[in-house]
Amino acid sequence: MKILLPPSETKRPGGTGTPLDLRGLALPGLHDERSAVVDALIDLAGDEEAARSVLKLSARQLGDIAHNRMLRDAATMPAVDRYTGVLFDALDAATLSTASRRWLGAHVWIHSAPLGPLGALDEIPAYRLAAGTSLPGMPALRRHWAEATQRAIAQEAPSFVLDLRSEAYVALGPVPASVPSVYVRVVTDDDGGSRALNHFNKKSKGLLVRALAEDRPRIGSLRSLRAWAQKNDVVLRDAETPGVWELVVAE
Repeated sequence: MKILLPPSETKRPGGTGTPLDLRGLALPGLHDERSAVVDALIDLAGDEEAARSVLKLSARQLGDIAHNRMLRDAATMPAVDRYTGVLFDALDAATLSTASRRWLGAHVWIHSAPLGPLGALDEIPAYRLAAGTSLPGMPALRRHWAEATQRAIAQEAPSFVLDLRSEAYVALGPVPASVPSVYVRVVTDDDGGSRALNHFNKKSKGLLVRALAEDRPRIGSLRSLRAWAQKNDVVLRDAETPGVWELVVAE
């Protein structure tokens, strides 16, 4: 099983790891695509005004340009620790046991805009780039990433993929049809039926991944994941749309 998570716009600064090693990341077949985006971000960072405009930065966010300028030289930390925000605060990977963190490293990919899907423990620097950004001299990120990412996932051939990404990041690399997968929406039930949630969407996904990491189950199929969920009072049910599950939570 692989779990696909979205990244977060907010990131923890600093790090103690060695500089970015593109060849050491998960899904190594994406090396050339990664290198192209990293180089484009570094080049863009050489023109502060252009970078501010392209990345849509406020005056308080200009430090992100420096982060991009140093992408190949800055200190790194595991991706699951680099990202902050609602989902990653709920996951709270820093407080997990060593065994649970190893489980994350084996089973979780975090889909970044500049580097594609990353292993949870892959060491990365701080950066600034959103899925919808168009970089000068490059095709739209969707065109740059989608086919290459599908191919890389197909080559990895996971038994199945639990897709917890936002739609913007699904567009950067849909799970190939050859790999069993399910896309998860977070809903709550009320008198009028089920209703999609916003804030609780990210929090619930983080808590789900934390529960899996703490339990470290051996799950080899969507059926066995559903059985784990039932055993642990996690409500995962089929949605009306084929290939979509609903994670039902209380608001």
